[in-house]
Amino acid sequence: MASDSPAKKVLVPIANGTEAIEAVITVDVLRRAGADVTVASVEKQLRVDGYHGVKIVADALISDCSQTVFDLIALPGGIPGAANLKNSEVLESLVKKQAADGKLYAAICASPAVALASWGVLKGLKATGYPPFMEQLASGAIAVESRVQVDGKVVTSRGPGTTMEFAVALVEQLYGKEKADEVSGPLVMRSNHGDEYVITELNSVEWTASDSPKILVPIANGTEEMEAIIIIDILRWAKADVVVASVEDKLEIIASRKVKLEADMSLDEATKLSYDLIVLPVSWVSSFLLFNSFSLPY
Repeated sequence: MASDSPAKKVLVPIANGTEAIEAVITVDVLRRAGADVTVASVEKQLRVDGYHGVKIVADALISDCSQTVFDLIALPGGIPGAANLKNSEVLESLVKKQAADGKLYAAICASPAVALASWGVLKGLKATGYPPFMEQLASGAIAVESRVQVDGKVVTSRGPGTTMEFAVALVEQLYGKEKADEVSGPLVMRSNHGDEYVITELNSVEWTASDSPKILVPIANGTEEMEAIIIIDILRWAKADVVVASVEDKLEIIASRKVKLEADMSLDEATKLSYDLIVLPVSWVSSFLLFNSFSLPY
């Protein structure tokens, strides 16, 4: 029987320089659990330019959320994203009230040290964060090197590679272990962090590309946002020239869990260029849109 209880309300603030993987995965996983997630920009406009140039469009400005009561506030990291979050007086006030009221709050990557610790809401609590910020974190918390650390009403985590575990931990804190297991199963998460990745190449192909390979990542309404953002972000970490192209009539698309992303250009523009690699992030809906949109001259 479906529950009549209202969905848990969650705030995920974003800023210019926010680590897109951390923001988008957190939102996606929490929405899978049924949470009512508001993505709020601390900038003067809804669209933020995340780390590595990933464009995310917020649902609201942080000022619109100042009087809202949330069950959880979860801060993504990134540089200078964490500092931009820290500099938001509205967000600081919301998080301090969250702590005072005994409600859940969380942060990942640089944000535990840069934001939470600087606001004084980690005193006497165990917390973890991005390795280069552990010394700074230790000045305002009991710093521990966990992938995900839960201490009372605070959840912290290390960085992009631990975001899915972080998000599932947030689901467990909000809804319990049964819901966390239900959500994490279809994500095909690794059951043991010590397991080695095994790649079997059935048809060996010699790939050649320039020092900065050009890669096309098309997106559409209904695209699985986690897949798109992980692909784009990691390839840009590797210094690839990634073009994000919308197959829709406009650059902004609404992904499968209602995360709003903005492409770099339209697919029509993108087809005028040549690429070393084309990678398609999909979902049940967007796979049909992408399939029907492709007529690349190769």
